[in-house]
Amino acid sequence: MNKEELQMLGFEIVAYSGDARSTLMTLLKEIRGGNFANVDKALKEADENLKLAHNAQTQVLSNEASGEDLDLGFIFIHGQDHLMTTLLLRDLVQDFIELYQAKYS
Repeated sequence: MNKEELQMLGFEIVAYSGDARSTLMTLLKEIRGGNFANVDKALKEADENLKLAHNAQTQVLSNEASGEDLDLGFIFIHGQDHLMTTLLLRDLVQDFIELYQAKYS
């Protein structure tokens, strides 16, 4: 895997993670106001984007695990940062959903 391919995978991770993050932040605003109509749809959308980001990440991990020496650049590292923080956000939003549902029930 060359540097350009790694950069493209980094961009994929950033894009998919960013889409998931946007969806989750919008959902958080909705549930904060007591609107739970979009929860399942939004979580599915976020999870699909996180899956796509994870798949891109897995390509790199697989190549490195098979012994390939990879020249990781800042774009890929930036993508990793986006993915990990968005995965954490996903977990936190799930907790907020439960908290706000209890508040509004």
